[in-house]
Amino acid sequence: MVSRPRTSRHTVDGSTFRVISSPGPDPRVASPLFVLVHGIGMSHRYLARLHEALSSTAPVASVDLPGFAGLPKPEADHGVAEMADALAELLARLADRPVVLVGHSMGAQWAVETARRHPALVAHVVMIGPVADAARRSVRAQSLALALDSLVESPRANAIVFSDYLRCGVPWYLTQLRHMLAYRIEEAVTELTVPCLVIRGGRDPVAGREWCRRLRDATPRGALVEVPGRPHVVQDSAPDAIAEAILAHMTASLSHPGSR
Repeated sequence: MVSRPRTSRHTVDGSTFRVISSPGPDPRVASPLFVLVHGIGMSHRYLARLHEALSSTAPVASVDLPGFAGLPKPEADHGVAEMADALAELLARLADRPVVLVGHSMGAQWAVETARRHPALVAHVVMIGPVADAARRSVRAQSLALALDSLVESPRANAIVFSDYLRCGVPWYLTQLRHMLAYRIEEAVTELTVPCLVIRGGRDPVAGREWCRRLRDATPRGALVEVPGRPHVVQDSAPDAIAEAILAHMTASLSHPGSR
């Protein structure tokens, strides 16, 4: 029987993180920790179904980043690099071995930058619906893509997204949006030394198919999985499929450590 998630708070250089953790089916087994990172404006809530699916196999920690999910805004601006460094310090506290870092949307940027800057802390990177698609790298294009996505998301997903945006607040959202559009994830992934899996929903208007292929091809040890018929928040609408894809890629990477 899987234990109920436990919530804790952690302060890193004055910034507050919230961590929702599950020990997995057998805490005595030394499994890698899965760490789930939300995207811009969001929280752990839209990762909850994936969290539950993965926790039946291994320990999982879903992270609320500083300034999001009702947490205090950092006094200083946090670009992608600064957030990645703070996240790395948190990872060092949470696990005694390299983690599987899973990021959705802008969370993919924070995951990639953490793995790039602190490779000893990360064993595997998963990017779900990664941004910002080079074909949509403007405020107008991103706004249009998100509006289109809201038309195909479930009422549940839309309710979580919109309420989390309200909790985040416009000033912090716009600050992070500036960083999101400036970050060149397609360049950062070329420096990754660990296996990297890209996942997108087949109906995702935010992270296009060709963009995700480009990221896969730019990564030294990359793969791409597309879940047919699913929108941007694919981890909420198809959590079991996402969990299976992640576990399968990890197994394949262990079996063929030098291959793509």
